[in-house]
Amino acid sequence: MRILEINEGSVNERHIESVVRVLEDGGIIVYPTDTLYAIGCDALNNSAIERICSLKAMKSAKTNLSIVCSDMSEVAQYAKVDNAQFRLMRANLPGPFTFILPALSKLPKAFKGRRAVGVRIPDNEVARAIVEALGRPIFTTSIEGRDEDYMCEPELIAETYGESVDVVVASGRGAMYPSTVVDLTSGEPEILRQGKGELQ
Repeated sequence: MRILEINEGSVNERHIESVVRVLEDGGIIVYPTDTLYAIGCDALNNSAIERICSLKAMKSAKTNLSIVCSDMSEVAQYAKVDNAQFRLMRANLPGPFTFILPALSKLPKAFKGRRAVGVRIPDNEVARAIVEALGRPIFTTSIEGRDEDYMCEPELIAETYGESVDVVVASGRGAMYPSTVVDLTSGEPEILRQGKGELQ
């Protein structure tokens, strides 16, 4: 496991390339978002997704799965978005929101049989740089820790997950609040979890 320091405002392209190589090889990373630090992998690599589901004791067939995209055009490749949903998302993204949308069939086996996918475009330069350099979404799930420091401090996150992940991208102390989850699958937006963001 390596720790790579990549900070917003001074993104180290060489380190971004190193992270992308890990993802392309099926590796797992811890990386910053605009909310909690997250665990991620290539969203088109089914075996890597299953590794994360096993790590977090998630039942992939029953748990809502989410991806991080670089922009709205990438979102449209993996989820069905109508005009009203597009306008709502454009007004709130990048930002601390997870939008639940109807999933398209381009997603891998771990997503099969489920009708929806969570979509994020975080307001975090490092996260978006990784996704842009990879050229496809990252499968994502928030890290868990036994206390605030172990959830927010990358060095302590590395201590917790060092045996299970390949790279920890350190970008300063993380936030304590999760994203606001908005369900867009049934017409009117429904807030399933109020987190850091206030929906506009």
